[in-house]
Amino acid sequence: MAFIIAVANQKGGVGKTTTTANLGAALARRGRGVLLVDMDPQGNLTSAVGVSKSTPQTVADALLDHRTALPAVRIEPSVQTEHGTGRLDVVPATLALATAEAALMNKLGREQRLRDQLGRIDASYDVVLIDTPPSLGLLTINALVAANFVVIPTEARFFSLQGLQMIEESIQEVLYLNPKLQVLGILLSKLDRRLREERQVADYVRERWGGRVFEAEIRTSSKVLEAGSAGASVFAYAGAERATDAYAKLAEEVIDRGQI
Repeated sequence: MAFIIAVANQKGGVGKTTTTANLGAALARRGRGVLLVDMDPQGNLTSAVGVSKSTPQTVADALLDHRTALPAVRIEPSVQTEHGTGRLDVVPATLALATAEAALMNKLGREQRLRDQLGRIDASYDVVLIDTPPSLGLLTINALVAANFVVIPTEARFFSLQGLQMIEESIQEVLYLNPKLQVLGILLSKLDRRLREERQVADYVRERWGGRVFEAEIRTSSKVLEAGSAGASVFAYAGAERATDAYAKLAEEVIDRGQI
């Protein structure tokens, strides 16, 4: 049975998509079978892993019609490592997902659509990572209802603290539909320790949330952004080697905390 993680924060621009793509690649390199699910109508995760948005089937089709299986697209060949053979697939999204979200409002079981679909295929994967939009709409609720755990990326900025509080409140609401949902960890993302504000906020986050904060920190890097724009993970992009260590460490923590 797959370990399902929603990557969520109601604040935009905190690195949810980058985290999903590169954590997925890192887990595949640890010999895990990984499925990425793009639940954001902007389709940034789909682009970040190099899949065309003209793909004929997307997650929207599966959410609207239970007879349509989630369309998993292979991102790269099986990854041979010292830890075994990893696998990395993605369920793509396009702007059609925004229309699908509106249509779902009139559907029965609208909050459980993604959970039910993943239940049909999760035995094929060790880990499912779900990228979510920056809002608590029906798409994010579907992701949280389907997930076992949540990873919360956040910037080390004072305004980002509100996003942490909001997602915690949202998780409390979702417990009515998914009482087993837990926070796996908070990730300090896009961190620049040269800036005093970011050092202070990072220290506050670690003091306030303690062991819930991952030890791994993702430092700000133009190469990480370039890799996503090029449709590649940091592991496959020249010049992004410094970032690979951080995502590899994050993957190790996720494996340890989740016992994957």
